[in-house]
Amino acid sequence: MGWFDKLTRPRRDVPSDLWKKCTKCGEVLLIKDLAKNLYLCNKCDHHLRMPLWDRIALLTDDNSFVELDREMKSVDPLEFIDSKSYPERLAIAVNKTDVFEAVTCGRGANNQSPILLAVMNFEFMGGSMGSVVGEKITRLLELGVEEKTPVIVVSASGGARMQEGILSLMQMAKTSAAIQKMNVAKVPFFSILTDPTSGGVSASFASLGDVNIAEPGAYIGFAGPRVIEQTIRQKLPEGFQRAEFLLEHGMIDAVVHRRVLKNTLAKLIKLFGS
Repeated sequence: MGWFDKLTRPRRDVPSDLWKKCTKCGEVLLIKDLAKNLYLCNKCDHHLRMPLWDRIALLTDDNSFVELDREMKSVDPLEFIDSKSYPERLAIAVNKTDVFEAVTCGRGANNQSPILLAVMNFEFMGGSMGSVVGEKITRLLELGVEEKTPVIVVSASGGARMQEGILSLMQMAKTSAAIQKMNVAKVPFFSILTDPTSGGVSASFASLGDVNIAEPGAYIGFAGPRVIEQTIRQKLPEGFQRAEFLLEHGMIDAVVHRRVLKNTLAKLIKLFGS
């Protein structure tokens, strides 16, 4: 072991739940410092995945967020079982995250402008979209139409929830239809794509914003790169399915650093409201 490895390895007496490594450069980062630094690597500025309530705090004014539909819970219509039953997986996810589903919705304010906000939680079963996720987002979008209030959805998802089968896939059409209602009513919808945004989420509401914004380096795509390479039998370009590549090819509207994301949304809200 070289001198550099000794410097970058955490001390053995430091509990592993107090630190994590940057997934890009490998720098050892203390969790308490990460929270203060908006979950940005202090060495390479990589945008690490941001916890649910930190994300809500980032985008809303202090103490302005009021949660909606908190008590909605998934059921097991297909009685799905793999290595664990679906109810078991849900119970594990609830215990791990202290929320009942993979999306949290509510009212808030952004620079004193009223907003409706939905934030997906990748820690809850990979942010997968089941019936409750689709219903909560649809309700929020419809509330936006009713109250003429801008809606912001922050996506972080592995896609549709396989334990609900076709019922999960139906949420793609359901949320997309709700966004069409927003378009007709001329109420703005802003989509924030974070790492990762994939599968049925990327193929539905996450890509249908009036403005689609991604965080730097975010993985965004429908199928994984290995699946695509095996299907088309070609090597994919460097950086394929990353935010910057999608911006260059016209698939998203902007890549915005986390530090200026709230103010960017504030400017957009004013622009669309004028």
